Amino acid sequence: MGVKLTVNGAPVEVRADGSTPLILALRNELELKGTRFGCGGEDCGACMVLVDSAPRYSCTLQLDDVARHQVTTIEGLNDSLAHVLREAILAESAGQCGYCLSGIFVTLHHCLATSAQPKYAEVAKALGRHLCRCGANAAILRAVKRALERIEAGVSHA
Repeated sequence: MGVKLTVNGAPVEVRADGSTPLILALRNELELKGTRFGCGGEDCGACMVLVDSAPRYSCTLQLDDVARHQVTTIEGLNDSLAHVLREAILAESAGQCGYCLSGIFVTLHHCLATSAQPKYAEVAKALGRHLCRCGANAAILRAVKRALERIEAGVSHA
C-alpha cells in the first residue's frame, strides 16, 4: 500500500516507502521533473514546493509528512499570477541556467498570492532562502519589480 496525497490538484498514490523524500517521489515516480534536487539539506531552495499552500523544502520532507495533503509543484502553478511571473522572468532574462528557478518561482508565487499588497522588500527577503549559483539574482529581482508593477497596474492575479 502506498502513500495517498494530492499533487497539482489530482489525487495520487505513491508506491514509495513513507520515509522517502517527497522530491524523489515527485521526480522519479510521478515524473514531475520541474522540482529540482539541489543540496538535500534545505540550503538552496531548488526543491521548493507548496504543501497546503505553504512553501516547503521537498528534499527533506518525507512522504508520510504529506500524506493526505495538497502538494503543488511548479507544474501546478497555472493561474494568472503565474502567467505574470513567467512573463516578467522571461522579459528580464532572469533564468540563466534555470536550475534554481522553479524553486524561486514557487516562493515568488506564494509571496505574491498571499499578500493583498505585496511589497518588494518582503518578496526580496523571502527569496533569501534561495541560492542561485549563476548569479542571476539581480535579474530575478528585476523580474520581481516588473511583476509587482504589472500587479499594481491592475493585471489580475487571483
